[in-house]
Amino acid sequence: MLLIALTVMVSCKKDTDPADKDFFVGTYNGTVSYRNGETTINSSDGKVTVSKVGETYNFYFGNNIPDITGVKFEKTGDNSYVSIGSGLTGISIDASTLKMLVSKGGETWTANCTR
Repeated sequence: MLLIALTVMVSCKKDTDPADKDFFVGTYNGTVSYRNGETTINSSDGKVTVSKVGETYNFYFGNNIPDITGVKFEKTGDNSYVSIGSGLTGISIDASTLKMLVSKGGETWTANCTR
C-alpha cells in the first residue's frame, strides 16, 4: 500500500509528464465544455483529472460532463502527445497543458486546461 501511495504522490507533481510514467494521475484546470443534442455545459472553472495506466489514458471531468476513457496517444515533437484511434482524435497533452476538441457520436468535448 505504501508503494502505491508513493507512486501516486510522485506521479502528481506538476512537472511530471504523463508520457514519462506508466502510472500517472494529474488534474488540469481551465475552460471545459460538452454538447450533445440536448445538453450544453460550459465552465471557465472546470477540471479534468487524467489517469494513465500503461498506454491507456482516461479523462474524468467535473461539472457533470461525461468522461472519456480508453484513449491512446502517439508522440509528436518534444514530449507532446496527440490522441489516436477512431473517434477520439483531437486531444493533446503534456506536463503542463491539456487541449481537447473531440467529437464522437453526436457529442463534443472541449478543454483548454493547465496544471
